[in-house]
Amino acid sequence: MSSYHVPVLLEECIEMLDIKPDGIYADLTFGGGGHSRRILEELGSEGSLYGFDQDSDTKANAPDDERFHYVESNFRFLRSALRLRGVERVDGILADLGVSSHHFDALPRGFSFRGEAPLDMRMNQRGGETAADVVNNRSEEELARILSQYGELETTWKIASCIARARAAAPILTTAALVRAVEPCTPKRDESKFLTKLFQALRIEVNGEMEALKMALEQSAKILKPGGRLVVISYHSLEDRIVKNFIRSGNTEGRLEKDFFGRVTTPWEVVTRKAITPSAEELERNSRSRSAKLRVATKL
Repeated sequence: MSSYHVPVLLEECIEMLDIKPDGIYADLTFGGGGHSRRILEELGSEGSLYGFDQDSDTKANAPDDERFHYVESNFRFLRSALRLRGVERVDGILADLGVSSHHFDALPRGFSFRGEAPLDMRMNQRGGETAADVVNNRSEEELARILSQYGELETTWKIASCIARARAAAPILTTAALVRAVEPCTPKRDESKFLTKLFQALRIEVNGEMEALKMALEQSAKILKPGGRLVVISYHSLEDRIVKNFIRSGNTEGRLEKDFFGRVTTPWEVVTRKAITPSAEELERNSRSRSAKLRVATKL
């Protein structure tokens, strides 16, 4: 499990979930199972935990514990998946939105720009568009939008143009081929940062990550019991902005709605006015945690 992914902000998550021994909890991003195993340590014999993951590779990490229920599903189907299992309400929800170390380190999955691998990037490999499909089939305008919206890159029309010229000569089918395609517009000083943002943008598009996050957050407000906790770790500004808006206003756009008396109406009480970030000790132990931000809210 530890080689698959090192859980980030582990003890902070457990503290913020405020776990009841007989409670029902959902880990929306099971992955290597680090957070789930720690939750199980706090649960009593009557408690239960549902671990969601759309990547079938993670099933091998499922703990042999009758209180744990593995759900092979994208968390965008949170409410319906729980209902199928007879669960209407839960006491806490945890989501660690980061891509696991396993995905970056498993080169054949195509998440990393280091090395050469098929340009895939699908979390769920049972079907759907790959990153190669996006890169080779989308218009220049659409590629520029994806890179701007999800990678927050500058001069995205130049990058899209580089990709279009390269694919006109030969399809871009590998991670290395994509790196070569954008080489003319890759800044030499910040090459790693540029490629990280480029690959991030394509990964988000391929997996529909922003839409899935919005759907899961909206469902969390419906299935959490009053007093239940929503605990979310984000890793980049796009995710964090959505989470921050949601726990502040009750909607992912951050639109403040008021009652007749002008009071803001929201189903949440914000627990973390300022995001919790990893300690110096954790950063030294796990450098991949450096961009993590933990936000927490209680259902009213």
